[in-house]
Amino acid sequence: MRVWPRSIAGRTFLVLLLGLFAVQVVALTIHAFDRIEIQRAQQAREAVGRTAALWRTLVMSQPERRDAIARGFDLPEGVTATVDAAPLAPERGLITDPGIDRIAAGLSRLGPLHMRPREVLVGGVPRRAITVSLRLPEGAWLNVNARPPPPRPWSAPGFLAALGLMTVAVAALSFWAVRRTTRPISDLAAAAERLGRDVNAPRLPETGPAEVAQAAAAFNTMADRIGRFVADRTAMLAAVGHDLRTPITRLRLRAEFVEDDVQRAKILADLDEMEAMIAGTLAFARDEAATQPMGRVDLAELLRTIADEANDVAGHEVVTLAVPPHLPVDARPLALKRALGNLVRNAVVYGGGCRVTLSGPEQGIVRIAVADEGPGIPEAELERVFQPFHRLEASRNRETGGTGLGLSIARNILRAHGGDVTLANRSPAGVMATATLPA
Repeated sequence: MRVWPRSIAGRTFLVLLLGLFAVQVVALTIHAFDRIEIQRAQQAREAVGRTAALWRTLVMSQPERRDAIARGFDLPEGVTATVDAAPLAPERGLITDPGIDRIAAGLSRLGPLHMRPREVLVGGVPRRAITVSLRLPEGAWLNVNARPPPPRPWSAPGFLAALGLMTVAVAALSFWAVRRTTRPISDLAAAAERLGRDVNAPRLPETGPAEVAQAAAAFNTMADRIGRFVADRTAMLAAVGHDLRTPITRLRLRAEFVEDDVQRAKILADLDEMEAMIAGTLAFARDEAATQPMGRVDLAELLRTIADEANDVAGHEVVTLAVPPHLPVDARPLALKRALGNLVRNAVVYGGGCRVTLSGPEQGIVRIAVADEGPGIPEAELERVFQPFHRLEASRNRETGGTGLGLSIARNILRAHGGDVTLANRSPAGVMATATLPA
């Protein structure tokens, strides 16, 4: 079990809670010791006062009644008194202690001078059991045994309930304060995630404390610069593509005047390839996933549409489906259709057909698996094929068409939706393309 939280809010709250707990423990310990000292001082004063009252009563009483009076006298809890012929204090051992010395000095000055005891003996263990022996005028001894009850630092019945209520209130207030303080960090992370999907995502509100507003303003400035850069790049490539189409069209017209049929066919094929590369490059640069609005899309129905179109083009069933009746997700429909269509088209062209499986949602993730039975891809190339214009010449020749942008466009679109796509070889043959999307 992880004791140290991973989040800033969790760590701050835990440190704050432990600090408050430690402070409360120290404060309550000091309070308890103070109450114990006060209770002990009060017990000592009460015991001395009652002993003084008993002493005065016995001095003025008949000697034969003194023992009965001492045994029935109202004394504090744990204190008993008897009148004996001999002192009991020396039998317990006289102990030199500042506290006992103060008790002896106080008892030796009880009442007026003519009523004070002739001799005072104090012995025992301080704060546990003390025996005081006071010599009466006739020679007998008043023996007082004191065993004070243990002090009770938490005598109030509602103390623990009040302490628990105070602790809960402080913990709740600390949790609220920590969450409120660290919430801008979560908002900044969420805004960065949205910006990664869409450069036109809503900007952060520049409100709150000065540091938070400054960070939000810096983030919004960065997002605006990224947006302008993407827009400028797209506009530049669109202009280049438009300008290139004009000379290509002129070359196509001039190729018609070439008398050699073989050369004319080669020139026209090269022009077609150039035009296809320009169209693919522009489509890759436009980043359609960042310009289309998000909406609710039935992913199962979208896959059925893609499969039907592929089967119609092939003239027979080349794509089989294993999808649930419905599975709605938030997506940009045209961009998502293009991404999944590229995966299915690659599997049909290079694998002869494929099986598309839709599963989920599981832990908030939907998976689309496109499995073909083609020749496969070398392990070292499984990630490189997602690079723009990268083509596998050994297994996929140029006559099959394509510019090497299909997988790049698919990955860009899926990542813009918060998902991804990976490739893996199947056994004994074929490739599995696995696309993921947030549910």
